[in-house]
Amino acid sequence: MPKLRIDLQDTLFGIFLILVAGFAMFATRNLNVGTASNMGPGYMPLAVSLIILGFGLFLTGRGLLAGQEEGIEGVQLRPILAILAAVSVFALLAERAGLVAASLATIIIAGLGGPQNRIVESIIFASVMTACAVLLFVRVLALPVPIWPPILGW
Repeated sequence: MPKLRIDLQDTLFGIFLILVAGFAMFATRNLNVGTASNMGPGYMPLAVSLIILGFGLFLTGRGLLAGQEEGIEGVQLRPILAILAAVSVFALLAERAGLVAASLATIIIAGLGGPQNRIVESIIFASVMTACAVLLFVRVLALPVPIWPPILGW
């Protein structure tokens, strides 16, 4: 009799996504959903929760049906610490140093969490994404986000 194998990594992540979607649906259950033409405040949270639920169900099903020989990879601290540091730096710099400095620093620090240190590519990517962020948030959406440090007076 063949031994039942499951892909534990996909199965556990799928269950995690299902729980996140369920929590989001529960937390926003009292918001008015409305209709597609007249969206209420609960429309987008419900839509995103349903998408996350769909991914969770897909990954759980795939994990239960598709066996895997090897186990789950060990936890790697470098990516986790890089992302935590990047988010912390953005939170500290966003108002004090402006969107440009915060975005550049965040993307470069997050890039250090990858398996290869490609500093030149990270700087180029950070520059392009920072320009896009400034265009989107400041120019297109007209959000009152400081671009430069307030001390510069721009």
